[in-house]
Amino acid sequence: MSGAGAPDFFYREAQRLGYVARSAFKLLQIQNQFKLITSGSSVLDLGCAPGAWLQVACQSLGPPRNGGSVLGIDLKKVKVPHVHCDSRVQTVCADVMNLPKNKLKSLSPKEKGFSVILSDMCPLVSGITTRDAALSVELGMQAVNLALGEAALGVGDVIHGKDNDNVDDSTSVSDCDGVLRQGGHLVIKLLESEDTQEFSRMLKPLFRKSSLLRPKATRSSSREIYLICQSLKART
Repeated sequence: MSGAGAPDFFYREAQRLGYVARSAFKLLQIQNQFKLITSGSSVLDLGCAPGAWLQVACQSLGPPRNGGSVLGIDLKKVKVPHVHCDSRVQTVCADVMNLPKNKLKSLSPKEKGFSVILSDMCPLVSGITTRDAALSVELGMQAVNLALGEAALGVGDVIHGKDNDNVDDSTSVSDCDGVLRQGGHLVIKLLESEDTQEFSRMLKPLFRKSSLLRPKATRSSSREIYLICQSLKART
């Protein structure tokens, strides 16, 4: 374990309670504060390794009779943890950066999309602040793109300083639609930078509420922060 003091408490607690990683406490805090996952929710976990968020998401669904589902996607092959998970949890090994939205939607319950999308994706930290932050935004934008589809175009254009006149016309109609259902929630991990507030500001009009949160389980040396977007508005 690196670091000292309070963060070690979460490491010990994760071991004691059967979580595969201390990151479980980050989602537990988000869930306790925002109640994003409820009985019957269909949850998509992007960057699900090592599986701690799968555990918390499944717990948050309640007992199996309540229904719901959790799908985890990661570049690594992730085995569903035995503790805190049940048959409602599945994982897929795939590259989120090259995953077509129509393929992803086909993996959702009745192919109708997801009610909650969680992205705990983070780049391999190089120590070069600007580079790491840029890669973090790129991962965050891919989560937004998968969730919102065409509705996300303006967000990416503003953050990257582009116009959207050159959208690829060859993109299929079905792949223009995002996989987050109307009224659904989106959680994205970012590394704090000058783009973080802009990222939040541009997503805010698309949701009924958005918040930034630095969970207590975050290591003091980390710059990670979570953007919580609640209740996707209907497209006009």
